[in-house]
Amino acid sequence: MTAPDTTTGLNRQFATFFMRDLFFGIEVHKVQEVLRSQEMTRVPLAPAVLRGLINLRGQIVAAIDMRQRLSLGPRTADQEPMNMIVRAEDGAVSLLVDEIGDVIDVVSESYEPVPETMAPHLKQLVEGVYKLDGRLLLVLDTERTLQLQ
Repeated sequence: MTAPDTTTGLNRQFATFFMRDLFFGIEVHKVQEVLRSQEMTRVPLAPAVLRGLINLRGQIVAAIDMRQRLSLGPRTADQEPMNMIVRAEDGAVSLLVDEIGDVIDVVSESYEPVPETMAPHLKQLVEGVYKLDGRLLLVLDTERTLQLQ
């Protein structure tokens, strides 16, 4: 994905979520819906990042544990993940996140490329950042995030 066109001042909308103290965004048109924790069926011999499968109104959806994917360590026993259902080429996929945020508008002037100082495991999944008041919005590259190899 290329950087936004900063000459026109176009805004972009992101559905946001939190992973520990990190603030992420996915372009709103890529997000189907958000749900509370769902009953999950484990998949034997699946990679650790694939937490299981959920039944979304008759559709079987893979659930990717974003804590595992981002190398953030496991949730505590009392933390229930939230499901952010994103549209992928092969159908819907659930990203298990710590907390759902809001839908926000950002201006292209606040966009920056991925900082060189960002940790490598994050750098490979983030396509850029937006400087907001008091924090950074990390724009998640959903296609790379969904590649489990």
